[in-house]
Amino acid sequence: MKEKTIYEHLRDKGLSRRDFMKLCGTIAGMMGLEFSPPVKALGKLAHPTPAEVVARALTTKPKLPIIWLEFQDCAGCSEAISRSSSPSLAKLVLNDIAIEYHETLMAAGSQAEKAKEECMEKYRGKYVLVVEGSPTVADDGIYCVVAGKSNLDLLKEATAGAAAVIATGNCASFGGIPGANPNPTRACGVADLIKDKPVINIPGCPAIPEVTTGTILYFLIMGELPKTDHLLRPLTFYGHTIHDHCLRRPFYEAGKFAESFDDEGARKGYCLYKLGCKGPTTYNACAALKWEQGLSYPVQSGHPCLGCSEPHFWDGGGFYQGQSAALIPPESKTTAVAAGVGVAIGAALAGVNAAKKGRAKKALTSISAVGPGESGAKPISQSESKKEG
Repeated sequence: MKEKTIYEHLRDKGLSRRDFMKLCGTIAGMMGLEFSPPVKALGKLAHPTPAEVVARALTTKPKLPIIWLEFQDCAGCSEAISRSSSPSLAKLVLNDIAIEYHETLMAAGSQAEKAKEECMEKYRGKYVLVVEGSPTVADDGIYCVVAGKSNLDLLKEATAGAAAVIATGNCASFGGIPGANPNPTRACGVADLIKDKPVINIPGCPAIPEVTTGTILYFLIMGELPKTDHLLRPLTFYGHTIHDHCLRRPFYEAGKFAESFDDEGARKGYCLYKLGCKGPTTYNACAALKWEQGLSYPVQSGHPCLGCSEPHFWDGGGFYQGQSAALIPPESKTTAVAAGVGVAIGAALAGVNAAKKGRAKKALTSISAVGPGESGAKPISQSESKKEG
């Protein structure tokens, strides 16, 4: 029997064709799709719109099975996506794509584990594995055990038949808070272990729900993961810094900074750099997408960016120390490069304390020396997974 397409599932649940096309437009915009190459239709070359590309995929492709594992985490990414104010996208991914196994959202017990095993067997080579939380490699992974199996064994089993792996949240991407110094469980990122499968990172604490759903949908529609930067983050969502689109940027350019959270500058919306904002060196879509359907994001609400989508952000010094970038006084009117990440930033902070600069430089240097795989994690290969299976 032919498997139903995603559109047929949605239609059977009462979604009209008009609402379906609206949904396709929303998905195309979220994915950052551009016009596709021309296709031949009725003897002529036609350029399908991004929404048409999405519609074609959803009307021809069956549901995409998803297995969602959790390791060392707080379930914050799951909470964020399940409580997203973009109900159509969240519902599409959670209910209609569909998630076959999710430790937090489904009932616990042997039946849940059996359902996961059946899914891995039935959809071998077709399902997407989403990992939330950091794997731990210390003492063969015994510090994170689910259903009597270590997280390393669970990861080996699940990646063996996965078409692609999505690490959502900073913990799964880079080790996150569990991997903070001194990292007793030797937490690491999923990409440190998985070398023979396509892996993409969706860092954040938590990850922005629309970024996670957008990446899943991109794979469903395009049949591949989106283009990434050197940290395996999708460029569509991580191609710019928070600073690039920050609504406080004009005050930054003018050299106007809040000195404390309750001063006149803070009340007027001045730049939060002096209060520790890591926006100039943090790549994420917070300032563009925001949260709760574009309602706000931390910097807009008055709190400096913590840099939670960057590796080792928890060990980057005090959150409320102005050390996110080596900046030049506003009067110099020159352009600087922010902390070696190649981001052009404008005029900057006057009178930065030299001692503070020294501490910041020392902290950043020590962090940069801790690269991927520093935890001593041994990559998991597909051949190993097959042997153990």
